[in-house]
Amino acid sequence: MIAVVRFGGSNCDRDAVRALDAVGVDAEIVWHEDGLPADTEGIVIPGGFSYGDYLRAGAMAARSPVMDDVRDAAESGTPVLGICNGAQIGCEGGLTPGAFTTNRSARFQCEHVHLRVENADTPWTRAYEVGDVVEFPIAHGEGRFEIPDAELESLENENRILFRYCDADGNITDEANPNGSKGNVAGIVGDAETVAVMMPHPERAALPLLGGTDGRGVLKAFA
Repeated sequence: MIAVVRFGGSNCDRDAVRALDAVGVDAEIVWHEDGLPADTEGIVIPGGFSYGDYLRAGAMAARSPVMDDVRDAAESGTPVLGICNGAQIGCEGGLTPGAFTTNRSARFQCEHVHLRVENADTPWTRAYEVGDVVEFPIAHGEGRFEIPDAELESLENENRILFRYCDADGNITDEANPNGSKGNVAGIVGDAETVAVMMPHPERAALPLLGGTDGRGVLKAFA
């Protein structure tokens, strides 16, 4: 069973469950105060506005006791995916390096973006080929990925960048970068490739009625 952790302010948890069902994966919403069920085989930290984004987006949720369980599970090899606010929580909770901060526009942005697959040899991207261009929605006010230059270089050298923002032809340009993320980075893996965070929403690109199914490849990591 895949545990979709709900915090106060999460609003993409049901979206995640429905999208996972679309790829044949059993998932259940778990209230953060209840901890992870014993039969947890994977974890999704969904999007939303946990604790109203007070202090910093994801900062308070990252200090919930359930995150100790998530870190322990991640260290044992359990797949963990943080999406949007879940990505912010993942960074704040030490699952991955870097941080997400206010968009370059200083505005909330809700739109479809193009992403180029940078590494197709992870559980999250094996359904794609390197260089594939996919289209996912974004919906965030603090989605700009920031990291020291030396650490970004390490991510690049270790092939830990999953997706970069690009144009429809796969070109990595500043104009195609919706939030000002350093290096156009849209998603990365942690020390282990079974842990990933990303700002765009694959679960909102998993059902035809939502306009596309490009996101199913990410979710199939749990299958």
